[in-house]
Amino acid sequence: MRRFEQVQPGEQLETLSVPITVPLVVGGGIATRDYFPGHHDLEAARALGSPHIFMNILTTNGMVQRFVDRWTGPHGRMAELKIKLGAPNYPGDTMTLSGAVTDKRESDQSVEITLKGTNSMGAHVTGTVRVHLP
Repeated sequence: MRRFEQVQPGEQLETLSVPITVPLVVGGGIATRDYFPGHHDLEAARALGSPHIFMNILTTNGMVQRFVDRWTGPHGRMAELKIKLGAPNYPGDTMTLSGAVTDKRESDQSVEITLKGTNSMGAHVTGTVRVHLP
């Protein structure tokens, strides 16, 4: 568990590698009630010009939260999440999340983490997360 007083800007978070699988992509779409065909129907995805089904942004949000929660422990409280998507996550690839503490705010005992999730095509997700720590 991370405590606010122990964290310093520049601290690197341990990377997290997430294998992108069909069940992850389809399950993420179902769990978030995103029934867009590109997230579960291979032929529909191909008709859109995509080589395979692709992960939705809500599943990406979940992976980002998993990455941050793994670092903070159970008492961290996510306050703000700002992300942008880039290259799609396709089954058969791996997304590797990395990040670092880039700001520490005494007034509300929060830290900002700047992060990136990359796959074989480049950056899938970039952004920042603000987390309150005990």
